Amino acid sequence: MKNDSQRTSRRTFIKGAIQAGTTLAALSHFGCAQLGGRAAKPGAGPADAKPVAKRPAAQTPYSKVRVAFIGTGGIGGYHLENAVELGVSCPCYCDVDRGRFAKAAESYPDARPYQDYREMFDKEHKNIDAVMIGTPDHHHYTATMIAMQLGKHVYTQKPLTHTPWEARQLTEAAHKYKVATQMGNQGHAKEGWRLVYEWIHSGALGHIREVHTWTDRPIWPQGIERPEGEDVVPAHVNWDAWLGPAPVRPFKKEVYHPFNWRGWWDFGCGALGDMACHTMDGMFWALDPGYPAVIEPVTFTPVNNETFPKASMVKWEFPAKGERPAFVAYWYDGGLLPCIPPDMEFGRRLGTTGNLFLGTKASLLVQGDYGDSPRVFPETRMQELGKPPQLLERSPGHINEWVMAAAGEKPIDYPKSNFDYAGPFTEAILLGNIALRVGRRLEWDGANMRFTNVPEANQYLTKEYRDGWKV
Repeated sequence: MKNDSQRTSRRTFIKGAIQAGTTLAALSHFGCAQLGGRAAKPGAGPADAKPVAKRPAAQTPYSKVRVAFIGTGGIGGYHLENAVELGVSCPCYCDVDRGRFAKAAESYPDARPYQDYREMFDKEHKNIDAVMIGTPDHHHYTATMIAMQLGKHVYTQKPLTHTPWEARQLTEAAHKYKVATQMGNQGHAKEGWRLVYEWIHSGALGHIREVHTWTDRPIWPQGIERPEGEDVVPAHVNWDAWLGPAPVRPFKKEVYHPFNWRGWWDFGCGALGDMACHTMDGMFWALDPGYPAVIEPVTFTPVNNETFPKASMVKWEFPAKGERPAFVAYWYDGGLLPCIPPDMEFGRRLGTTGNLFLGTKASLLVQGDYGDSPRVFPETRMQELGKPPQLLERSPGHINEWVMAAAGEKPIDYPKSNFDYAGPFTEAILLGNIALRVGRRLEWDGANMRFTNVPEANQYLTKEYRDGWKV
């Protein structure tokens, strides 16, 4: 990269480019919480991840869509596999770790590699139409906002952002820049969440009064303090670029990069942020909750200033909206589970991750993170109802939706988890992390984006950005 005296400031450049084109602390508060769950393998991709695909030699309908990739390992590999299958072009890609370039280099051998996406945008912005972002959470906002300001279509992994303020900003930016957007909660494109939506909207369950969501995460360390000392940064890792907007700290092998960053306040969003954008998706889609009125940390293990708690239970109170009455939503992680409802058949189990939608006429059990296998209970009611009437269009695929919109084949709002949906969704989820951090029941004024009863909690709505990373 050029030094500061040889290059324009980032703000000047972007402006010009746009103009140019486990012991629970309070378990007694909720006696029905249970310990359970299992761990998935670290680094495991989405359930529908495909084997490595080779780039098609022939032209496809999307060959003219030029996609840059930010993050080429982990979930970035899933992005690459789907992009190759769709036949999009790739002029360049970026990862702070050159050791994770292999799949991108194999898939797109003529593409130019970078380790700092700011440099990639500086040099390549005229060569790209769209960007897929699969980085640690603390980079999501910066990379996404730069791309949108440059007029690029963006596909950003879940959770959409690292803070509630960032989520609000990207929601507003999507309206301003009018590009195709999609958050990477791929279960939104599947059949399961559509069935959940259709059962609820057909009236089969009556009014939903409670929703319970649980996960088998965290499968990375949480509830720990920062380790002392430092290790030598591997030659293939750009540690300064990995830190990005976060405060500087020493490199420690296997503590942050490549996987365990999820448990640290400075870099990730914990079990709640990591999985709720998948597992609570059906609730936000079917019930359209709007702003929560109250967010309450019901029970949790000790919290420190470095990492998220080992286990937690969080409650959101959503007010009535239109004909939908008020309802409450609960989140459980770290092995906690909700009580089995009294109308569920004896001996039936909840599974390690899923949802309960408790209605006034019937209820719904959803297994897995992506709306998998939803089923009405009691079983006699399921037999009476059968499959719900189809109310929603089926998806050609989550990434497909976004590529079709980026290519102009569909409207820019065709992706169903676009930022107009994913921004408020992410914002509401991340409020739960603030409630855990302060350990208090919080009353939320969504319109003015502030906590009204604990003003000290407002400091956690956003964060400080390191020089060179502010957008």
